[in-house]
Amino acid sequence: MKPLTSIILGSGLGGVADKIEKAVAIPFNKIPGFARSTAGGHRGQLILGELEDTPIVAMAGRFHRYEGWTIDQITFPVYVMASLGADRLIASNAAGGVNPKLRVGDIVVIRDHLNWIHGPSRIPKAQTRNLLGRRGNLYDPPMAKLAIQTSLARNFTAYQGTYLATLGPTYETRAEYRMMRRIGVDVVGMSTVPEVLAASAIGMRTLGLSMVSNVARPDAPIGEAGANHEEVLAAGKAAETKMESIVRAIVKNRA
Repeated sequence: MKPLTSIILGSGLGGVADKIEKAVAIPFNKIPGFARSTAGGHRGQLILGELEDTPIVAMAGRFHRYEGWTIDQITFPVYVMASLGADRLIASNAAGGVNPKLRVGDIVVIRDHLNWIHGPSRIPKAQTRNLLGRRGNLYDPPMAKLAIQTSLARNFTAYQGTYLATLGPTYETRAEYRMMRRIGVDVVGMSTVPEVLAASAIGMRTLGLSMVSNVARPDAPIGEAGANHEEVLAAGKAAETKMESIVRAIVKNRA
């Protein structure tokens, strides 16, 4: 059966891959055209299988610009998953909380983004018209609504918010956090936007999910330790059940 939903499992969230049934895992380096995932916590596999008795395809790990990959290399798997039959994309990530109401482990359902990841992308001309003039509808409202409803039903916190994608790999300085807060950013990370733009260009409905892995303290004393990748992975593991419940709800609901 063709997969109906594609999923990108970001930092610390790869454990959801272990819940996929009837799974066939293919290492990225065995797939022609795929790059190699080097970020910690990214196992680097394309997995075909089932969730909620529904066929899916999932990336256990992703590629980032800071690893040296081009935008085309980052987005190539999206086109592959679409060619396998997926017409929806769930893109998850671990992100720093900028909005002061956020706490570690909260889920942010992305409603909009700012793109500070630089690099040209060769979207086929036949598909660029899907992006030209588009405003405010890169993220699918019905899937976002279902994600929020799921969080309420499962009694955990999820907000809708704006995601800022930066080049990385360094975490943000206190001054950068203050700037981001002023311009209305809720969470900040180093991924997701290239894949979302590619998915939108080929007509895939998209849901973006951020797990808050650390919270900004723009007024912290100089010299105080900031976020590190180990903490991001630990926060992701603790929040996996929340993310999994949303993913399962989306997968089994085709509305």
